[in-house]
Amino acid sequence: MDTYYARKRTMMLVSLTAGAAVGLAGVSFSPIGAIAEFTGVLCGIANALLSMRGNERLLGHRSVAAFVLSSVLRIALFGIVPVEFALHGPAWTMAAYYGGFFTPLLVYALLSARHLSTDSNT
Repeated sequence: MDTYYARKRTMMLVSLTAGAAVGLAGVSFSPIGAIAEFTGVLCGIANALLSMRGNERLLGHRSVAAFVLSSVLRIALFGIVPVEFALHGPAWTMAAYYGGFFTPLLVYALLSARHLSTDSNT
């Protein structure tokens, strides 16, 4: 479990760093796009952590109904945000949001793959 929690912390830090770098690089091109991308990273981190917590609770309590309800609420909440960016800015800001939103997932997958390949080599 210590490795799991360390990977979660690393995922948050790497995602925030990458999101800030991309957001700062994009500010001169489009401030709204940069804000959408960084907001996507923040929402992606929140979604990942909430998903992981839901999975942990599902394993512990086996309450499928609570897991499904929390999943539906997360999808509704994080699905509204990019629409707001597209309504108040260029339509492509929705893509910038989703690029940031899936960054934590990509980072976590890469960290997990690295961990699994390290374990198989030893």
